[in-house]
Amino acid sequence: MATRRDILTSLPAVGASFAVAGRFVLEDSPARAQAATAPLPGHFHPKGKAPSRFTVEALKEARRNLPFHDVKDFEEQKRGLIATMKSRKIMADAGHVAWDMERFQFLNEREDFDSIHPSLLRQSKLNNNYGLYEVVPGIYQVRGFDLSDISFVRGKTGWIVFDPLVSTEVVRAAWKLFQEHVGQGLPVSAVIYSHTHGDHWGGVRGIVEEADVRSGRVPIIAPVDFMDFTVSENVYAGNAMNRRLFYQYGLLLPASPHGYVGQGLGQAVSAGATGLFAPTRHVTKDIEEFEVDGVRMIFQNTPNTEAPREMNTYIPDLKALWMAENVIASLHNIYTMRGAQVRDPLRWSKYIGEALYRFGLEADVMFASHHWPRWGNDRIQGVLRAQRDLYAHMNNQVLHLANQGVTINEIHNVYRVPQSLEAQWHCRGYHGSPQHNSRGVVQRYLGFWDGNPATLVPLSPRDSAPLYVEMMGGADRIMARGRQLHDDGQYLLAQEILNKLVQAEPENQAAKDLLADVFEQLGYQQENPGIRNCYLAAAYELRDGIPEGATADTSSPDVIRAMSTELFLNFLGIRMDSRKAEGLRFTMNLVTPDNGETFLVELENATLTNIKGFTAPKPDLVLTINRADLERTMTGAKSLEAQIADGTAKVEGDPSILKTLASTFVDFDPRFEIMPGARSKAVRMAQAETYEANPRPMIAE
Repeated sequence: MATRRDILTSLPAVGASFAVAGRFVLEDSPARAQAATAPLPGHFHPKGKAPSRFTVEALKEARRNLPFHDVKDFEEQKRGLIATMKSRKIMADAGHVAWDMERFQFLNEREDFDSIHPSLLRQSKLNNNYGLYEVVPGIYQVRGFDLSDISFVRGKTGWIVFDPLVSTEVVRAAWKLFQEHVGQGLPVSAVIYSHTHGDHWGGVRGIVEEADVRSGRVPIIAPVDFMDFTVSENVYAGNAMNRRLFYQYGLLLPASPHGYVGQGLGQAVSAGATGLFAPTRHVTKDIEEFEVDGVRMIFQNTPNTEAPREMNTYIPDLKALWMAENVIASLHNIYTMRGAQVRDPLRWSKYIGEALYRFGLEADVMFASHHWPRWGNDRIQGVLRAQRDLYAHMNNQVLHLANQGVTINEIHNVYRVPQSLEAQWHCRGYHGSPQHNSRGVVQRYLGFWDGNPATLVPLSPRDSAPLYVEMMGGADRIMARGRQLHDDGQYLLAQEILNKLVQAEPENQAAKDLLADVFEQLGYQQENPGIRNCYLAAAYELRDGIPEGATADTSSPDVIRAMSTELFLNFLGIRMDSRKAEGLRFTMNLVTPDNGETFLVELENATLTNIKGFTAPKPDLVLTINRADLERTMTGAKSLEAQIADGTAKVEGDPSILKTLASTFVDFDPRFEIMPGARSKAVRMAQAETYEANPRPMIAE
């Protein structure tokens, strides 16, 4: 049997595989780094550099080996166009720009850019669609108004809306365009949320009135447990996830050939107001059929695939298959860089296989919440089979290699997607990538440890880096060698030693600038926009520090109201700094009479816990407050102290417990440091109310 060493030493030449697989450029590739150059005219940053000759050659090689003869996606992307949107900017009600397609028009000005991977450029050009399209008579989409698409299906009395985007204003604009050309003045008759991510429900207030939802006139349909997972996925690690999103989604990068060029799923996330109406009907069974405004629909629950809760939908009378976000024009994330629980690729594959054999053998059109539809049964079956095999292969072959000793720190350099799948555009890594997804599979099954005791309880980088710097002969020698590696084109080796220096000497701006130059070239070479954005965002912060300015620090009130009381109490346990709670102990009963809930809350062993449905017989404090009033505290509208003072909330026992508990809470810094030494500018933080829930803006994906 092959050993791990056999596997590692028998890899094909990476220089050849890069062009097909879109991988990191490794040391035996001709694409390495750039020589020292002057600042680049036209670059958005004064320290920005031009692509090196090595980068230019790498991208030329990629173009030579990619299947550009296959133009089917362009044909499908254009099909059914009814009307383009005239204005490229959509304003938010607050006065800023909620959506701007103007900034992506540079993508159409040239066939090639020497700073953008040709495969990524192709995907971004495709995502420049911006208008209203017919899928089939009775089904329409507005595309290019947000990261996701909004779809309209003709019902008996009105229009059934699938996935109302991220924000109110862009949905309102999409609805206006739709009504001008197709809608016939008919109202929305139902809304379907396909899954829990924010780009599939956040704009619902732009198309539905709350009174119509409350009255039952407009049902909101979603998979079972939708609300629990919609909120919880963004709460516990929400601050960290949103900070990391600055990198994955390139939130601070200008759209330009040397910066942000799109997100793969779509061009970007809109910046309007978000809202959320709770579903009024849940799909609870694995397969469930019922009529929605007179349209027969078959729902397929697919939990723990692209989202914790998600569902596909088949409309048999139109032979139309909606694959939500389970099948799009890209490999998706198994591990997502902004952070999330690692997804189950084998389960994902099996649900796609089930959709193929339940619906795909007869479907005439397949559409989804991102990208463009596919028409014709042969095309649909081909895409479903390839996507099924993509996730199954990644699961099975990564584990095959792991069972031969390939570790989480090696797998991304060993695992390969089969050539037959790499040659299909929709299987390439425009959102997920083979590199970070393969590591995610190992993490899912084996965790972070690679089996070497030296990495089991490692020093923090800032503690180990000074020893490396000392043993390498100090900063001057590292800089000299790093510059030589950089100029010789050996990016990853340069990155390896310069990162140690920056960790050891975070105020060494010359080292940070050189590392930024290395990151910039690595970013230019990436096919995957998330990886590109991470490199370029890190380069930005190494050069300039973390930008100043207040950061919005609250989520939509609708989202906060959607938090269960248990989730809110769990979040308070995370906000608590246990070092401030040493030696403290109390027991509290929380009662919310309007919804009949009770909670036993305890602080002991520097840990805040709660249990629903129980009360302590002799608590130190009983707090009684209606859930509706507690929500005012959770949203920051009225403090708990004020509610106690005016009698809205009632206390029995020792009320000082609440003040003591509040003294242990901290506000999470929404711009904590990722790259050493990046906090060179003052960052102003918005302060939360003591008991304010703060799950951060909902994350789109």
